[in-house]
Amino acid sequence: QKEDIEVTLLPAGHCPGSVMFLFEGENGTVLYTGDFRLAKGEAARMELLHSGTRVKDIQSVYLDTTFCDPKFYHIPSREECLNGILELVRSWTSLSRYHVVWLNCKAAYGYEYLFINLSEELGIKVHVNKLDMFRNMPEILYHVTTNRHTQIHACRHPRDDDCFRGNRLPCGMTCQNGTPLHIISIKPSTMWFGERIK
Repeated sequence: QKEDIEVTLLPAGHCPGSVMFLFEGENGTVLYTGDFRLAKGEAARMELLHSGTRVKDIQSVYLDTTFCDPKFYHIPSREECLNGILELVRSWTSLSRYHVVWLNCKAAYGYEYLFINLSEELGIKVHVNKLDMFRNMPEILYHVTTNRHTQIHACRHPRDDDCFRGNRLPCGMTCQNGTPLHIISIKPSTMWFGERIK
């Protein structure tokens, strides 16, 4: 049996280019979220999710349930997390130019929001291994660099934790102009909020 359906891509907010799929056909409407991260009120601003002044009738939702668990009873908003990281990075990097931060990001994508905001707020570009994956994202390219002489790093190494234990960044930096670096590591992770439920 054949049926014509309309497929609408809605922004998922997970990482650049991430989408949710809205399927509409004679037998109803289905929303498939995949990984998504929407702030309160964002869905209300998605015109394509609405019909006139009301939300479209959706019969089925296929929801990514990574954090649909009682132990994740509170996950702070993206803004709250950014403000906490920003405060920590600002206080550390202001101590001297030899005080650097390593953002221990386990995935290749999904941290762009953090990189852009840290760079804009502090005027410091974020060191990454390569710019290739950001070539089609010009709004991000301005905030990242392959120059290791910066105070914020998101560079990666196959054994990042081993590198860091030796007071060495994954890119190999240990000092600048002969002065040893003072490194702190920040590991952005939603999982943390489930592991520390108290």
